[in-house]
Amino acid sequence: MKILLVSMNSIHFRRWSDQLRDAGHEVFWFDILDQGYAPSMSWMTQITGWKKGFLRKRGRSFLKNKLPKLYNALVHKYDNLVEDAFAKALQEIQPDLVAHSFALYVSCTPILSVMNKNDVPWIYSSWGSDLFYYKNDPKFLKDIKAVLPRVNYMFVDCKRDHHIANKLGFNGSHLGVFPGGGGFDLELIENYKIPFENRNIIAVKGNHNRSGRALQVLKALEQLGEHIDHLEVIVFGATNSLILDFETDQIKNLTIKGLLNHDQILELFGESLIYIGNSNSDGMPNTLLEAICARVFPIQSNPGGATAEIIEHGKNGLLIEDCEDVLQIKEIIAKAINNTELLQQAVDFNAEQLVPHLERAFIKSNVLEAYSKIKC
Repeated sequence: MKILLVSMNSIHFRRWSDQLRDAGHEVFWFDILDQGYAPSMSWMTQITGWKKGFLRKRGRSFLKNKLPKLYNALVHKYDNLVEDAFAKALQEIQPDLVAHSFALYVSCTPILSVMNKNDVPWIYSSWGSDLFYYKNDPKFLKDIKAVLPRVNYMFVDCKRDHHIANKLGFNGSHLGVFPGGGGFDLELIENYKIPFENRNIIAVKGNHNRSGRALQVLKALEQLGEHIDHLEVIVFGATNSLILDFETDQIKNLTIKGLLNHDQILELFGESLIYIGNSNSDGMPNTLLEAICARVFPIQSNPGGATAEIIEHGKNGLLIEDCEDVLQIKEIIAKAINNTELLQQAVDFNAEQLVPHLERAFIKSNVLEAYSKIKC
């Protein structure tokens, strides 16, 4: 099958698309943001370099920063439109399938006018906040309702988003619920794991932005004070100054780190006792799943019931039902740090019941089976 992938370049896209490598398909990638050739995906044919109509080699950043009005005028006049570039790619490639369009507002809406003029099958891969968050914005809701009826197939990372899609106009075939970046390399994760009884780190996902609510977690930990003096709190992936500059005398062993590479995250998880992620709109967070694979006890927000699809509160993790409620978050964390038996039983349950179904080869096999069911 000749497959044309449409996506921005991200680690999740690279991991997902790699499932198609050596699977017998001819794979193309239309770089929707034209971010440039990606050597790590050299195995597929890449459509890049389509956008720039002026200063193609150098000088654009300088012009954008120093003369933004002139820059915008030149962009409007000379740069190529995504619809035209995609239509050209579609015509030249003649794919059997347009696939993995994610996120909706990045990789679906901009090519909708072209897809409406063609009957080539189209897969949309729901991503994080695509539907749950953006359905509440009238402008984005209009786009969602325009895109979903044209989409023929759909991958989701949680059942919640499949239900939302059905309500908002999707009437195609559901291909399954899979992690947004494919499965996880359990052998690699194993290299970083230390015995659970030797762990004393609370790892906190440091996102604090439109959806991330790391500050509420830090405030909750602050209120726990001396009750967590025996633990080390490591915040990772912090980019917001509210987190980076957070100071307190109440968390004795606090370390705040910016963005980490993948190996550094795995090393952190392999040494962590508890993982905490807090957001107002995540689907099924890949970071949460990776922490579970590393035998970390999970505490995670539950927007729209997504996380409850794999975590039963009080059994194999704990759920934050109100991501803004510092007192509730404090009480949930306290329940975990004071219950060694709960922690051990939870990670044992997850290792036996969840982790085998998150393994990369297992997910890949199921994803490729889903592709084989597509009628082209």
